Amino acid sequence: EVHVAESGGGLVQAGESLRLSCAASGFSFDDYAIGWFRQAPGKEFEGISSINNRNGNTYYANSVKGRFTISSDGAKNMVYLQMDSLKPEDTAVYFCAAGRPFEYYTDAIYFLKKLMYESWGQGTQVTVSS
Repeated sequence: EVHVAESGGGLVQAGESLRLSCAASGFSFDDYAIGWFRQAPGKEFEGISSINNRNGNTYYANSVKGRFTISSDGAKNMVYLQMDSLKPEDTAVYFCAAGRPFEYYTDAIYFLKKLMYESWGQGTQVTVSS
């Protein structure tokens, strides 16, 4: 069974950093992509970053590009989201998800949308105070 679980959320001040972790199990880690999504109150569900473990390609939404960094540790079946220069508008529940991309998936549109992902974590709250 494909399973992922997030951890690492918390309360920080604007400008500070936080690292989220996504633990994966039950599938061939190197054949999957792991994505990070977030849901803020009153805002649309947003795909913010993803990594394709098949080739190491990474993807970022414009809202986090240059501030967030996604990385993958295949030996531990872990994916991390390093979040720097956090802003109050980053406040949200953050989810990681696992999905198996087709070979022809190269564009961010595939990796930052919910459709590809088959397993979701429960979410972790990130709150950024001003």
